[in-house]
Amino acid sequence: MNGSRQPLVKDKAASHLPIWQETLFGIELLLLHAAPIYYGFGAPHGDDSAVVLIPGFLLTDLYLVEMYGWLQRIGYQPYVSGIGLNAECPNLLIRRRLTETIERARRQTGRKIHLIGHSLGGVLARSVAGDRPEDIASVITLGAPFRGTVVHPTILQAVEVVRQQIRQNQGHSVLPDCYSGRCTCAFVDSLRRDLPATVAETAIYTRNDGLVDWRYCITGNPDVDFGVSGTHVGLAFNPTAYSIIAKRLAATHSLPSA
Repeated sequence: MNGSRQPLVKDKAASHLPIWQETLFGIELLLLHAAPIYYGFGAPHGDDSAVVLIPGFLLTDLYLVEMYGWLQRIGYQPYVSGIGLNAECPNLLIRRRLTETIERARRQTGRKIHLIGHSLGGVLARSVAGDRPEDIASVITLGAPFRGTVVHPTILQAVEVVRQQIRQNQGHSVLPDCYSGRCTCAFVDSLRRDLPATVAETAIYTRNDGLVDWRYCITGNPDVDFGVSGTHVGLAFNPTAYSIIAKRLAATHSLPSA
């Protein structure tokens, strides 16, 4: 990190985002199936280490099945997050579900693990890595707004609905400003800190993002920020993103595993 990352901002709408383009993510899925990288051609082979996949806002592990199978083909041990629907207090998701998956992957492989998070899943991944760097080898984010929640008004409305449900279901188990940039929980606090130097980081983003402002999805360090063409949703299926992921994971093979 070069220290240029700004602190988290309050929830903010960005009506200029081209949300209509997100309907084109299916094209990226089709292109992925036609790309040599998807079948392992041209991808550096993995070292059998664990990779935990974390889904985005209002999504489950199911849509990451393409990436899961691909990681297996190129030599890694993928794990689904096990968090269920990503529409819950991030603190609770991490403590009650994601931590269990990470500890199981660490125990079964005997080495540090990698985290790949799409959108809000990437924000969760960075929080985990900041709290337990001794267990995490690298974090790769796909369109993750870890610098602030600047999103399309439609998404902001959905966030507000989820926020109200969390307050209703969890009551005093969560803070009054849960699920907002104003929250003061450990999850939000961890995002205000740079990742430890021992954790390799990669931020993949698209300037055509129709859901979040791409400028909040980068670290500010050109050595770890990678822009691709495509949609926000399609980052989970983007052939260029897959190529970057394979190379970035391979770059950690020489790093200490424990």
